[in-house]
Amino acid sequence: MSGSAVRPGAAEEHLLLSAGRGPQECAWAVAQLVRRLETEAGRQGLTTRRVQTVPGDRPGTHRSVLLRISGDGVGPFVGSWTGTLCWQAPSPYRADTGRKNWYVVARPCEVDAPRTSFTEADVDVVGCRTGGPGGQHRNKASTAVRATHRPSGLVVVVDTERQFSQNRRLALELLRQRIAHDDREAGRAGTAARWRIHDELVRGDPIRVERPDTGPKH
Repeated sequence: MSGSAVRPGAAEEHLLLSAGRGPQECAWAVAQLVRRLETEAGRQGLTTRRVQTVPGDRPGTHRSVLLRISGDGVGPFVGSWTGTLCWQAPSPYRADTGRKNWYVVARPCEVDAPRTSFTEADVDVVGCRTGGPGGQHRNKASTAVRATHRPSGLVVVVDTERQFSQNRRLALELLRQRIAHDDREAGRAGTAARWRIHDELVRGDPIRVERPDTGPKH
């Protein structure tokens, strides 16, 4: 793992490597490819951190690894590792198999769903008129409230109370609740998208083929 410090404001992306539903050798391949990626990232001045690791059945293997990669040029680097990856080497577990290509899927993903900040300064509150029971009194006094949260575009209208201040308070609380709900839904959608990556592995036609080091070069 690269240990260089991340400068404030440096770009950051997450990359998930998964063995999908492949055999135990694919979990071995994930471990080998993650180390290779971390080494290459370090050479390019990028910082990597393993955010989440799902172990494989064999010691030292991983069914999946979620990496956070940070630094200048992180976008092209992640792009060069996105797609089907191949670790080309004989199986360390089965001497009777002639297969040497073990495939892994790598995909960028969202991990921390963006949280929508909520401050009253971002809300436009105006009086308005609505109908319904008791509406005649409220219409004359314009006690109903239309509140618009500018960053998200959410709009609520509250006319349940006879006082403008009470409707304003309820409108702000309703906006706060709806924004929190939308953030939770976005977080669940991000988690579901990460799970789908595990089933996206396409064997063959890899974008990268990596092999074990053969020793020092002269």
